[in-house]
Amino acid sequence: MQTNTPSRNSIRLTRRGRFALATLGAVVAGTAVAVPLLIMGDDEEPRPETLVVPAGWRAAQVYAAIDKTLDLPAGTTRKSLAKAALKLPNEADGNPEGYLFPATYPLPENATPQKMLARMVDTANEKFNGAPVAAGAQRNAMNVYQAVTVASIVQAEAASKADMGKVARVIFNRLERGMPLQMDSTVDYALNRTKARPTPADTEVDSPYNSYRRMGLPPTPIDNPGEDAVRAAINPTPGDWLYFVTVRPGETRFTADLAEHQRNVAEAEAEAERKKTEKKSARPSPA
Repeated sequence: MQTNTPSRNSIRLTRRGRFALATLGAVVAGTAVAVPLLIMGDDEEPRPETLVVPAGWRAAQVYAAIDKTLDLPAGTTRKSLAKAALKLPNEADGNPEGYLFPATYPLPENATPQKMLARMVDTANEKFNGAPVAAGAQRNAMNVYQAVTVASIVQAEAASKADMGKVARVIFNRLERGMPLQMDSTVDYALNRTKARPTPADTEVDSPYNSYRRMGLPPTPIDNPGEDAVRAAINPTPGDWLYFVTVRPGETRFTADLAEHQRNVAEAEAEAERKKTEKKSARPSPA
């Protein structure tokens, strides 16, 4: 079918027509640019106003949280340690583990990894260097850094706040008797993992943090303890306990008798096996 539409080459616009088309093009182009910008703005999450450091986090977890919160490449905070000029005890040898105090920290617009780390260490020094902690450490024949190290083990090992003082007492009783601490949490730290029950092979790992093979406290704290754990470390509950094991949630048993402890361990292992079996049986069978 023939049409009377003129060829493209024969179409001409008046001056007013050219102006109208140009204006329309600008509006369309502007809209095309604005829409993606609006979409991007909607998808972008607002920057958090605070950073929460829970009790028991390791330094590596704190570094990762700062990187994520400040939207920095992974590893940035760890690399900033050298220029952070942190006010750490001499015994720490530049390692802030134990001194990144658990708290909620505000995030100002000019926040940097160095400033965040310095704020945490300054907070730890305020908490640890006061009279209560210093006097408590001295009562237990320790310096403050050793008390923080004990607190870090208490934080990792105690199943509840109520158990913290007893766990601290087990640590002191073992140290006084010249016994290895044999704390699973120190082996986990040596192997860079969390909450795993060490195997016999694990307890042979060659590490200064392996308290199955090495006597005394580990060379540094193994996490960043909170105030409850620090209080327990300087005011351990009186008792003669040398062993403890959590048999089931809410039930940790402390004893000074090895045979009784071995029975408790056997019960704990049986309970763990029972739960594992229940979990397997609860899984839906494949169709």
